[in-house]
Amino acid sequence: MNYFLTICFSLITYLGLCQDAIKTSGLFYKISLGTTFTLNENYMLFDEYDDTFIQPSAFLINNTLGYQFDERSALGVNLEYDWHSQQGFQFLPVHLSFKYNIIAKDDNLFVRGSYGRLIGINQNFRKGTLYKAGLGYQMFDANIKNSWLIGIDFSRKRFGIQQTEKLSSLSLFLEFMVF
Repeated sequence: MNYFLTICFSLITYLGLCQDAIKTSGLFYKISLGTTFTLNENYMLFDEYDDTFIQPSAFLINNTLGYQFDERSALGVNLEYDWHSQQGFQFLPVHLSFKYNIIAKDDNLFVRGSYGRLIGINQNFRKGTLYKAGLGYQMFDANIKNSWLIGIDFSRKRFGIQQTEKLSSLSLFLEFMVF
C-alpha cells in the first residue's frame, strides 16, 4: 500500500509539473510611459537654426493594477501623472480602463478605453474628468507572462469651472506588464 501511494503521489506531481499551462487569467501590474507630440508652428524648412518640426508637449506616467478575465479582456484601475509642459498643466487622473484583444495569438492587437476623474490634490493640479481610447500591440516574453505594449491613445481632459476647458491629445505609449 505504501508503494502504491508513493507511485500515485509521484505520478500526480510529475503530471502537474509537466503541464505547460499558459496563464490566461489573474492579477497584473503595468507601468507606462507616454508622450504627446505637437507641431512646431515656427518651423522653417531648411533653416539650420530652427527646432524640429515635431516637439514633445506632454509626459505621462501611468501605474495600473488590474485583472485579466481571459485571453481577450482585462479591467484595470489606473493612477497616472500627466505634465503638459507647453500649457503648464499638471493632472493626476484616477481612471478605470478596459482592454480587449482583437487578435489574441502569440502577440496581441488590442483596443482599450478609460473613464475617470482628474484629482486636484492642490492648486497646481486641475480637477475634472478624463476619457481615453487607444489602439496597441502587445508582445510577450518566452514564458508568455510578462509583456511589452506599444501604441497610441487619444485622451480628452475636461477641467476648469464647470469643466468648460478641454484638452485633447494623441499620445504614444510604451508599457511593461507583469502577469
